Amino acid sequence: MTTALRSAAATGADDLSVWPASTARLPHGDLAVGGVPLTEIADRFDTPAYVLDEGEVRARCRTYRDAFPDAEVLYAAKAFLSRAMARWVAEEGLGLDVCSAGELELAVTASFPAERIVLHGNAKSPRDIAAALRLGVGRIVIDSPSEIARLAAAVGRGGRQKVMVRVVPGISAGAHEKIRTGTDGQKFGLSLTDGSAQHAIPRILGQPQLELTGLHCHIGSQITEVKPYVAALRRMVGLMARIRDAHGVELPELDMGGGHGIAYRPGEPALDLTALARRLRAELRSSCAAARLPVPRLAIEPGRAVAGPAGVALYRVLAVKHTAGQVFVAVDGGMGDNPRPALYGARYAPRLIGRRSGADPCTATVAGRHCEAGDVLAAGVQLPGDVRPGDLLAVPVAGAYQLSMASGYNMVGRPPLVAVDAGTARLLIRRETLSDFRSRDIGV
Repeated sequence: MTTALRSAAATGADDLSVWPASTARLPHGDLAVGGVPLTEIADRFDTPAYVLDEGEVRARCRTYRDAFPDAEVLYAAKAFLSRAMARWVAEEGLGLDVCSAGELELAVTASFPAERIVLHGNAKSPRDIAAALRLGVGRIVIDSPSEIARLAAAVGRGGRQKVMVRVVPGISAGAHEKIRTGTDGQKFGLSLTDGSAQHAIPRILGQPQLELTGLHCHIGSQITEVKPYVAALRRMVGLMARIRDAHGVELPELDMGGGHGIAYRPGEPALDLTALARRLRAELRSSCAAARLPVPRLAIEPGRAVAGPAGVALYRVLAVKHTAGQVFVAVDGGMGDNPRPALYGARYAPRLIGRRSGADPCTATVAGRHCEAGDVLAAGVQLPGDVRPGDLLAVPVAGAYQLSMASGYNMVGRPPLVAVDAGTARLLIRRETLSDFRSRDIGV
């Protein structure tokens, strides 16, 4: 396992444990990622900007392949997707998990093999389904009873589409209630508890256009313990046994989803991938042996754990305000490019770069520029007491669920994304500009 995939255990003001493995200290307080100084990227591409370390992405893909050599590893595109990212993932031997026609078409335009793509979604639009069938995705995950007949009709007479069923196994896991998806009472999947999952099986088997290949579950996000995955797998195998007993069908695939937790700040826990792989394999063998089932092929869907630690966000300080005993450091980005702190209290560890400071640290709140009191990127963080307008702040672990969730609030424009590798920086996604907003507004 790479250094960057280990759980962050060290603490300290100069700790780089949650930064990409290529991160190097430079003179004058600067850092380089992928061999490129971050101040150079800020000068060349302006701020705010996202930096993505290609080598870190590829290393994390290889770590998953090594940990799960016999499983299908699908990168969860919702974490972050670009054509370059799709190419890196494909070249490292991973499949792709998409949630929309947009993600699907972008991947295919990057020559990602459609048969290695799985389409998810609790509310797939006709466009989503049509694109998936037209392009020939490997599997479509059925998320609700109404999807069964609709999908079969879209496939048409004489056609055949491989499908899976998303099951809610009744396992609570995840760092925040808004990202816990394995329990009843939320919008995803078919419940094991109330029988919805069991009742969907004969309906699917009765559709000649649909080939049921397996079951799928996703119990939550930012999970740092192995135990919930083991418990969910045990319940899923139990359902596979009941399907065999009731319908005479032994399903060949079991997708356990993703949600693998990472450390956002030094000292935070991260999911032990080696332990996860070992425990899942052992539980799958023992549970299937007890149920007299052949062992299905396992699939997992890491997204955040591949992209998150490979990214760094760069911001320029615009203002520093001392008020009511607090220090507010306002930057040129905010919830428009990273809504995670406002959505579910995500916490980050920003760092001053580009100059050394001998000032004592102060406790500060890094605030965004958007017109919301909740537009806070990092609260209660330690920054040099002399932080001032014009300074650069770098925020690690910024590669997942930030640019992919960015909005056009206040018409600020979404930041660019710059890839770095072997001392070279290149633009992957350009900055959204005022002309982009003008061109979309066609009314008078």
